[in-house]
This record gives sequence, C-alpha cells and structure tokens, in this order.
Amino acid sequence: MKLLFCGDVVGRSGRDAILRGIPALRADYALNAVVVNVDNAAGGFGVTAEICKQFAAAGVDVMTGGDHIWDQNDAGQTLENEPRLLRPHNFPSNLPGTGCRLYTLKNGKRLLVLHLLGQVFHKEYLDSPFACAQAALEGYTLGKNVDAIVVDMHAEATSEKNAMGLYLDGKVSMVVGSHTHVATADAKILAGGTAYQTDAGMCGDHHQTIIGFEPDAPMQQFLNKRRKIRMEPGKGAGTISALFVETDDATGKAVRVERVER
Repeated sequence: MKLLFCGDVVGRSGRDAILRGIPALRADYALNAVVVNVDNAAGGFGVTAEICKQFAAAGVDVMTGGDHIWDQNDAGQTLENEPRLLRPHNFPSNLPGTGCRLYTLKNGKRLLVLHLLGQVFHKEYLDSPFACAQAALEGYTLGKNVDAIVVDMHAEATSEKNAMGLYLDGKVSMVVGSHTHVATADAKILAGGTAYQTDAGMCGDHHQTIIGFEPDAPMQQFLNKRRKIRMEPGKGAGTISALFVETDDATGKAVRVERVER
C-alpha cells in the first residue's frame, strides 16, 4: 500500500495547500490512502464539519486532531457525524467520537488508524498513550486481518514520540508524530519494519511565521510573559509537509519512506 500522512494543517493557508495539493500527490505517488492532521485547520483552532467535507472531496481519507480537537463549539457533533475524523483515543471513552477506526479503502484494503495524545508537557492529563495503544491494537495483526496500521502520535516531547515508535515497532506500518509543526529529519524504517518520523511538520505558511502563526502574539508572550492578542494563522502561501510510506502487501510493514514537501 502507498500511504501519505500530512502534518498539522494551520489555518486557511494550510487548507488551501491541502485542497490544491492532495489531488496531485495522489496521482504522483499512486496513493491508496491519505491521512491529514487537522488540529489547527479552523483559524488555528480545531476543525469544522465543513472543512472535513472539503478535505474528503479533495481526496483525504482520514483526519486526526489533537489537543485542539474540542476548540470548535460543535466539535462533539462533528466527531459523532463524521467517521473520517478521529480524536485522540486516550481521551475518556464517554466523550464523543473515537481515536481508533478500521477503514475499508476503495481497493478493498483494510487500513487501521490510531490517534494518540502525549502526556509530557500536555495539560490534558490523559491516560497513558502506551497502554491505550496496546489495548487498541489487540486483535489486529498486520498482514492477517489488517493490511496497514497508521499511528498519529500527537505530542510535544520528541522523546515520547521516539518511545512510541520503538514501542510499536513491528506491530504497525507507520508511527508519525504531529503537534510541533516543525518537520524532523529522521524519517526511517525501524528494525522491526515500522516507518517512523518524529514530526511530520505542518501544512501552512512556513515563511515569516512562528510555527504557522503570525509572530506578534507568540513574540509578545516570549518577550513580556503575557499575551494580549489572539493567535492568528499566517496568511502567506501554504506548503504541505508530509510523510510517504509504502508497505509490503504481504506483511503490512514499511519498505519505503520519504519526506514530502510541496
């Protein structure tokens, strides 16, 4: 299978990059599935049902969130009504939506996507993403009852993402980090056959911004330890930062990994 994971979409610049770029990327890489992190897609804070529909129409198969998944007022309803949108699976199970879902693709292949939120430096104080991953993946075996497994580890600390990659090595096709908006240069295939990158980066305005946002608000906080103005996404042209992974049809393990920027 040929899979593409796109890093956090930030504001309109990121949305436009996805809507413009995904159809071409699907054709160029002969993609079977596209997973996109949409945690900052709606003005920098969460995602809306309308954005989900637009992305699906452009060729996005699955969307993941993160710590901003609840920022929009109708987030719960969107999660209930949009099966292509996932929240972090280690949020309490009584909340709307899920973070682990099996999808049947157009070619009949079975893709499992698991979405987790890290604990280190995050204020949500969720259940352990490691215990959650173990429980969620129970009953799934690559190459047998599932053709590929993608894990989005939305976390602040690189060490926590690194640990998740090693923890799941050989059990999933791909562990890719999101959240920090800066692409790391460590895309590789681990010893057990799992593709890994600490952070896929972001889809948005990479020029003259601070992780995709206009610099005034974050700079004010760095300089004065307080913020008086709202964070606003950058308004320049957006770039897609993504990870391409090709898996072996028989085993579901990675045979090729490539960073993508377009």
